[in-house]
Amino acid sequence: MQKHPSHAVLSQVLAKYPATGGALFQVYNDLTLAQRWSDVQVLDLPACGRAAIKGKRPTTDTDQGPSVCIVVPCSLSESISTSWLRAVFTSLEPSPTEIYVAITTEDTSTVYYKISQGIVKPPV
Repeated sequence: MQKHPSHAVLSQVLAKYPATGGALFQVYNDLTLAQRWSDVQVLDLPACGRAAIKGKRPTTDTDQGPSVCIVVPCSLSESISTSWLRAVFTSLEPSPTEIYVAITTEDTSTVYYKISQGIVKPPV
């Protein structure tokens, strides 16, 4: 992992949060290399014991520019609670209306779940 080009960007948070480093490394590379996100930043979330990723996701709609999204990586073996999600929302300034939780597995599969703050009616 140390020889990978993205390690230089992630090295500080990987050392700070080694338990969640694998998920962070996997999701960061998926977003930057496979999904082609731009303006990607790594955010430190000390209250949650991990880092998050903020960036601009490309869009297929030509009328809109890229949308800014925040992704919080975790592994399938971790337990996620509503209090943990609340801590993520309150750790981010300004508090977003939605985040994505990226759940990674050992076979490098990644699933992204959109989590909204509060009760949100699904789009029709």
